[in-house]
Amino acid sequence: MATEIKVPVLPESVSDATIATWHKKAGDAVSRDENIVDLETDKVVLEVPSTVDGVIKEIKFEEGATVNSQQVIAIIEEGAAAAAPPAAESGNQDKEAPAAGAEEVQSKSQAKQADDKAPSSTKPQSVSGGKTGDLPPGARFTAESKGIDPSQVEGTGRRGAVTKEDLLNYAAGKTPGVSGGARPEERVPMTRIRKRIAERLMQSKESIAMLTSFNEVNLGKVMALRKELGEQFQKEHGIKLGFMSFFAKAVANALQRYPVINASVDGDDIIYHGYADISIAVSTDKGLVTPVLRNVERMGFAEIEQGIADYAKKARDGKLGLDDLQGGTFTITNGGTFGSLMSTPIVNPPQSAILGMHAIKERAIVENGQVVAAPMMYIAISYDHRIIDGKDAVLFLVDIKNQLENPHRMLLGL
Repeated sequence: MATEIKVPVLPESVSDATIATWHKKAGDAVSRDENIVDLETDKVVLEVPSTVDGVIKEIKFEEGATVNSQQVIAIIEEGAAAAAPPAAESGNQDKEAPAAGAEEVQSKSQAKQADDKAPSSTKPQSVSGGKTGDLPPGARFTAESKGIDPSQVEGTGRRGAVTKEDLLNYAAGKTPGVSGGARPEERVPMTRIRKRIAERLMQSKESIAMLTSFNEVNLGKVMALRKELGEQFQKEHGIKLGFMSFFAKAVANALQRYPVINASVDGDDIIYHGYADISIAVSTDKGLVTPVLRNVERMGFAEIEQGIADYAKKARDGKLGLDDLQGGTFTITNGGTFGSLMSTPIVNPPQSAILGMHAIKERAIVENGQVVAAPMMYIAISYDHRIIDGKDAVLFLVDIKNQLENPHRMLLGL
């Protein structure tokens, strides 16, 4: 019985998908739930598994083709067996081939001796399809010893002659007249995810009156708390206590006190969200994605850490679904993981603000009249100035700073 494999139902925000990679070809056996093709959308790569055991009878679209929701992309013959590979025909041919006769061997030997005795100028010389007879002796030896076709080499000698140096440079991958070695170039098309990221960034730049404010946070108490309770936390919850849970919880608390930071613009209306669905930026080999932690204002630290860990694993394995990326109200991005000291993050529409975390650096600060070294981090908030005033943005950032510098108050909801 033939079974149709279709494109999964795509959400309204995703119009179509591209065939990224076929993992099977026509005639291959497949098992139920085995991934047979990857589909790339504007946001994620979707795996399409086989729904039955059988053999792929037909593949309807090649890699790179655009397909729509519920479109048939392959046919599987259920229960069929894969065709056996053709039997090897050369197994005993070498053994059965008659040995060369004595006369033939002697003839070949005499021909070789005559060829070796002939002057080099009369011997037909070719390397990889190109003649070397008209090369100077040094260049000819270089071409023959390195297996270079002289016709493929640009000559820099007199009247364009190929020199020994040209051949050596060619073998080393160097371009004549260019110092520093080869200058390779490669042109590849953007992936759909990369193109979508570019579109969103340009949309943000063109449609939002964006402004960025900065502050700095002393993370000494957070680090001390993690050192004191980290081992017990991990034993109790089976997950490490990281920095992101402190930031996510501080953001969720501050969003409740400054709801305009959590709002979004829809035409001439402002939509206020009574929940904190926080998008956490995650870097993948295909680009930056922002899976959403829902209702962070209700979550404990262990739930936040587990949610972040689950999304990170999904992102690494290419398992993020479209629902994982929909509907965030605020974004946190951490350039500090790559060593960034300071940046101006770009707002992710239709959201109105984004928090940027950065690298933690020991710096000299004044504390109680004394100069001390402290683990400091610059934090930044970029926001849509159309609906968020500078006062609210700055107070929001100061609120986060105060929570992180007094984590015991944050844990008590103060």
